[in-house]
Amino acid sequence: MSKPIKVLIVDDSAIVRKIFAQEMSKHADITVVGTAPDPYVARDKIVRLQPDVITLDIEMPRMDGLSFLRKLMKYYPIPTIIVSSLTPKNSEMALEAIECGAVEVLAKPGGAYSVGDMSIQLVEKIRAAAQVRMVKPGQQQRVLPSSGSIATNDSYTLKRTSHKIVAIGASTGGTEALKSVLTHLPANSPGIMVVQHMPPNFTKAFADRLNSLCKIEVREAVNGDAVLPGLALIAPGNYHMALGRSGARYYVEVKNGPLVCHQRPSVDVLFQSVAKYAGANAVGVIMTGMGRDGAAGMVQMRAAGARTVAQDEATCVVFGMPKEAIRQGGAEFVAPLQEIPSAILRLVSTADP
Repeated sequence: MSKPIKVLIVDDSAIVRKIFAQEMSKHADITVVGTAPDPYVARDKIVRLQPDVITLDIEMPRMDGLSFLRKLMKYYPIPTIIVSSLTPKNSEMALEAIECGAVEVLAKPGGAYSVGDMSIQLVEKIRAAAQVRMVKPGQQQRVLPSSGSIATNDSYTLKRTSHKIVAIGASTGGTEALKSVLTHLPANSPGIMVVQHMPPNFTKAFADRLNSLCKIEVREAVNGDAVLPGLALIAPGNYHMALGRSGARYYVEVKNGPLVCHQRPSVDVLFQSVAKYAGANAVGVIMTGMGRDGAAGMVQMRAAGARTVAQDEATCVVFGMPKEAIRQGGAEFVAPLQEIPSAILRLVSTADP
């Protein structure tokens, strides 16, 4: 049996530290080795206890979590989960933290998340974080050629994209991976639907940030939104997003529902709806993340005639979701992250009309 994941909780709230410790203690594969009310206490405990994963609040006394994270990633990189209340300011800071090296974002219990939902998300994120291969700033991972990779280039012509759909799913490491993909797509790209495992509020901040960087328009999806060329819709945190169709018009359904593969939004919910309503007019992409969410849906997409791509292991932060999609036969192609934009465009241009 493998050793339990050692976790250090860093949060100025004694209540949050207690809740997190109680929830984690229910799982044999996770051990809370310590807690800290601020980064200064955390620094000493990190050296002494050598945790595998840290949960880190953003707003704390003496030193804010973002400043501490920057120092941590520079000198002692450890997989870190950002824990934050659901405010627009904290959402922006959490996204900055991910850009600085944090691997996940978690909403504090209360508001949109109950303690029960939070505990499920917390445990899944800790398990995912423990699998992350940390790289110090300036150290780039070498990208290896991938067996079965799709050959791509940047010479393509997009025709009749109004009826094409691109569905993308990601989890751990996905925010940066999605930024890499979406910023390389042209303004006339087909309509895109994205499920990234994220809490409420953070998805809107994430969409707004992508919108400022991309040639396409990016926004958080609203129930009934049309899926149009040049537009990427991000599933709102804590809601499932599915594709609907009325005649020739595609639209999104944003809805409640039980967790699927421990997730809401779920990639499977999106992919299964795309298989049903878009079929061979769709391209599915599954990227970095832990677990199996999206694998069954990608199998359905491929069976319906869609073209499908999985991110390769060398460029994934966590290879779980793509690995499972490949294992189940859902992935037609495997491609490194930097090839995925070209792969999408090529497969869209060759999809059945």
